[in-house]
Amino acid sequence: MFIRQKNNKSGTVSIQIIDRSRGRYKTVKTIGTSMDPLQLDRLNAQAKTELIRLTQPLDINFNIGGEKELNDLFFKGIDKIRLVGPELILGKLFDEIGFNGIKDELFRHLVITRLCYPASKLKTTDYLFKYKGIHVDAERIYRYMDKLHSKKKDRIQEISNSHTLRIPGCAISVAFYDITTLCFEIEDQHNLGIADFPKEGKHQNPQVLLGLLVSNDGYPLAYELFEGNKYDSHNMLPVIEAFKKKYRLQSLVAVGDAALPSIENNSWLLAKDYEYILGTRLKSENPALQSQILGLKLENSHCEEIAMDHEARLIITYSEAIAKKDKLNHQRGLAKLERAIKSGRLSKANINNRGYNKYLKLKGKNNVIIDYKKFNGDNKWDGLKGYITNTKFEKDQVVAQYDNLGKIEKAFGMSRTDLRIRPVLHKLIHRIEAHICIAFCAFKIYKELERQLKLAGAKWSPGEAIDIAKTIFEITITTPYSKNIEARLHLQNEEQIELLEIFKPS
Repeated sequence: MFIRQKNNKSGTVSIQIIDRSRGRYKTVKTIGTSMDPLQLDRLNAQAKTELIRLTQPLDINFNIGGEKELNDLFFKGIDKIRLVGPELILGKLFDEIGFNGIKDELFRHLVITRLCYPASKLKTTDYLFKYKGIHVDAERIYRYMDKLHSKKKDRIQEISNSHTLRIPGCAISVAFYDITTLCFEIEDQHNLGIADFPKEGKHQNPQVLLGLLVSNDGYPLAYELFEGNKYDSHNMLPVIEAFKKKYRLQSLVAVGDAALPSIENNSWLLAKDYEYILGTRLKSENPALQSQILGLKLENSHCEEIAMDHEARLIITYSEAIAKKDKLNHQRGLAKLERAIKSGRLSKANINNRGYNKYLKLKGKNNVIIDYKKFNGDNKWDGLKGYITNTKFEKDQVVAQYDNLGKIEKAFGMSRTDLRIRPVLHKLIHRIEAHICIAFCAFKIYKELERQLKLAGAKWSPGEAIDIAKTIFEITITTPYSKNIEARLHLQNEEQIELLEIFKPS
C-alpha cells in the first residue's frame, strides 16, 4: 500500500491510500480533499499514520466490549468447517496406490469412510454430510454397490497387486492363505449365506466364508467368497490357481494353517505341482508317526524333520514358551471342568469334541466324569508344532515362513475390529460382495499407511494415525471488508503437524 495525491478536475487534490497487491489499483481509504497546501500537508501526515496502522499488526485493546466485537466479527465470517484429515492422509495413499484410476468419486468416499468411520451405509451418508459437507443419498450408495463387485473387483485387485510389486524389496513368491467366517444379522438364508457351523457358534445365523490371500509382507493379493457350508479345504485351490494364472507367476509357495487338509488329502496340490507349507495337527497323525515324533526329545527352539510320502517332509519344532502357555491353558480348562462337575451342571449332552469337553466321559448311565488319563496323555504334546512341506526350504525357513501366517490372521483381526467387516448387515449377494470389495481396498490402504509410518519412524500405529487424522479440520472464512475467501487448517497440537509433515504432498 502507498499514499497517492490525486488531482481532481475541480482543481482540488485528494489524499488516498492505495492497494495494488492483487495487480489492480484499489482505493482503500480517502483521507481528505483540499486546495490549501497547509491542509494537504496535514492530510499527508494523517495518511502516513493511517498507512502505518493498516500495514502493521493490529494493536487491539482487549477490553470486554472490544473482545466481544472481535469474536462476533470472526464467527460471522466463518462459512464452513470441514473434516479434511482423512482425505489429506488416507486420500493421498488412495491416490499413490492407484485406486484413483477408478473414476468413481463415490468409491473413494466409501473406502476412506470405511477406514475412519466404519458403519452401516445409512450412517455413512450421515458422516459424509455432517463432517465433509457431501450429500449422498443412501439409495444411491445401494445402487452403486449393486454393480461394484461385478465391474470393479478384478480392476481393484490388479491395482493392489501392481502397487505391491512397486514396493522396494517386495516380490510375490510366497502367498499366505486363510479363511474366516462372516455371520449375518438376518435370520433367513440366501445363496451365499447358508447356516452351517460357524466358528463363532452362531449356528442360527446365515454365513459366508471369506478366503484371503496375502503376500509375505502382509499385503492383500486376492480374495474370494464361498458358500457357508463348504469346508476350508475346498476353497484354497481356486483362489491360488486363479491368482497364479492371472499374474503369470512361475512359482508360488502356498502357506496355510492346520485347519486346511493334511498331505494325504492334498492330491490337488500335488496334481498341480504346487509347493506348499501346511500346518498339521500332530495328535491326528497315525500312531506310528506319533511315536516317532514323541521320540525326538527336542530341546527349546530346535526342529527336526521326518520324511513322508509324496516327497514331503514333516518339520517338528519345540518351544518352551509355547509349552508353558499350553500347560497353563490346560490347567485352566481342567479347573473349569472340575468346577462344572462339582456343581452338577454337566450331563451326557455335554460330552463332545468341543474344547475341553473332549476330556469328559460317561460313568454308568448318567454320571459324567473327567478322563484324567486322556488329559495327561495330551500334555506330552505341549510346545510341539508340526509343518508339512514339499519345498526346498531349510527347516528354519519353513518355520519362519509359517510364522508369517500370523500376518493374515492379523488382517482378519483388523478387518473385524478396525474396519468392522462383520457382522454383515446386507442380504443381497451382490451387496455382500461389494461390502467385502470395499473392505479389501481399505485393508490395502491400512497396510500402506502402516508401511509409511514405519519408514518415517513414527510412533503411532495405523489406527492411532487415523484417529489423529480425524481431528484435523479446515475452516473457511470470508473476510469482513475485502470479502476474500480464505481456508486454513485448524491444527491444535504437535501430533497433527507431525502427521501432516509425514504425508505432505510430494
